[in-house]
Amino acid sequence: MTAIDELFGKDKAIIAMAHFPPMPGQPLYDAGKGVRGLRDAVAHDVEILATSGVDAVMFCNEGDRPYRTTAGPEVLAVMASVITELKRDLPIAFGVDILWDPVSAIGLAHAVGASFVREVFSGAYAGDFGIWDTDPAAALSYRHHLGADDVKLFFNVTAEFATPVAPRDIGLTARSAVFSSLADAVCVSGVVTGSGVDVEQLRAAKDAVGDEAAVIANTGVRPETVGDMLEVADACIVGTSLKRNGNTWNEVEAERVKRLVSAAAESGHWEPARRTIGAGVSDER
Repeated sequence: MTAIDELFGKDKAIIAMAHFPPMPGQPLYDAGKGVRGLRDAVAHDVEILATSGVDAVMFCNEGDRPYRTTAGPEVLAVMASVITELKRDLPIAFGVDILWDPVSAIGLAHAVGASFVREVFSGAYAGDFGIWDTDPAAALSYRHHLGADDVKLFFNVTAEFATPVAPRDIGLTARSAVFSSLADAVCVSGVVTGSGVDVEQLRAAKDAVGDEAAVIANTGVRPETVGDMLEVADACIVGTSLKRNGNTWNEVEAERVKRLVSAAAESGHWEPARRTIGAGVSDER
């Protein structure tokens, strides 16, 4: 069984993004609306996504530009507060992501009862953030230290906004993340947020890891491409195409979500989720 089977009881899944606007202290933070305005923006998107048929929602601080590799305490505090409030009525599973800080993301997941974390856990990169190094052993040790081994880790193995210092074939990179770093899933991305995934890269990653880990199309999934992605991948993560005008920074639109879900179902590779209040929420941690 892959992590997708374990999390959702099915072999294919769609995970929709719930993007947080900029946090307090960040350059684009809207102090006039404050944290309450930030919470209302996320709640709007979650309300649409929760009953749309997608399998899960993933909360992420996407608005915190320029991105950082170490999150400040205000990010964890605001995200934990908002997610704790919104998860009470969330009928599907949820995960979290903090850009680009895997240890903080694991801590947040443990605090709010998330089922999975997506992050760049492995590799060394050069790009928009300068030199970017990682330490998967430290991240997994931290998860174990917290007693959160049930939180699945989705490794983004084609980091956005950066290039590997020592590039390797995508199949080898995916296989290595599973074999040596214990990834539960590997995410294959386009070059930046909202850009499409090369289906041949997806196929190479899936061929390399087989059923040992899930392979996820991580960016740029649209109604026109979701069927092709799900034919190969175990899951798709969808964000930008669900937003008004296809703009990452706009609000989620119900009609766009409906088109994506309908296209995925019509492809024959995926069925909409059966909703259960509190799904994916664990109060044991």
